[in-house]
Amino acid sequence: MSTVSSADGTSIAYTRAGLGPAVILVDGALSFRGQSVNTGLATALAGHFTVYTYDRRGRGESGDTAPFAPEREIEDLAAIVAAAGGGPVRLYGTSSGAALALAATESGVPVEKLALYEPPFIVDGTRPAIPADYLSTLDELLAADRRADLVRYFMRRGVGLPGAVVAMMRFMPAWSTLKAVAHTLPYDAAFVAPYERGVPYPEGHWSSVKVPTLVMDGGKSRPWIRNAARSLAALLPGAEYRTLEGQTHIVKPAALAPVLEGFFG
Repeated sequence: MSTVSSADGTSIAYTRAGLGPAVILVDGALSFRGQSVNTGLATALAGHFTVYTYDRRGRGESGDTAPFAPEREIEDLAAIVAAAGGGPVRLYGTSSGAALALAATESGVPVEKLALYEPPFIVDGTRPAIPADYLSTLDELLAADRRADLVRYFMRRGVGLPGAVVAMMRFMPAWSTLKAVAHTLPYDAAFVAPYERGVPYPEGHWSSVKVPTLVMDGGKSRPWIRNAARSLAALLPGAEYRTLEGQTHIVKPAALAPVLEGFFG
């Protein structure tokens, strides 16, 4: 493990593996290097690339500095790019990490190629939009240190899982780990919630993102998130859209790695 200082002085922990062009992997909500689908992906890609995985602020071995703003996470990612040689890099993000990767590319972080897997946007009526008070409710639950309720609310209203499934989650071995990083859920929401209102993306949005971009979804994922991925690919200049058959939101490294090798190679 190594660390790098972000623009506000926050220590960001990262791991580097492999040899070749730099690839940075960005986790989604409640994930970090010790608990991430990107761990296996990094191993699979390390034969062709120098792969960087990192703990987003407030998670794992990274620090955190109040007050939070979305710009801080973009600065964190820029610091990892600097540690990787300054870029431009190949950048991959999954779920809310895809939303962060997209925002960072738009802000000017040096990216050569961008790959996004299922950013959890809601752009039509195939599932309910997030509640109007979603962000404020997250903040209120966090202020009251109601971490279990925070995770449950995110899973129910943010992810859209059935109530019975959410109720059973407290019996999962990873439940305590999820609660430990629950305070970072508003960080993810800052990048995702503006596009979870059940309406199409604003026309011309992200028009400055002109790097080669691959937007992916899983063939077994729910219609709402697949519709969002397809619409995003149509909106981004020069982007391509691909479905990984048999995959869900938790994509398997064995299915994803060959696609990224071809796109990033």
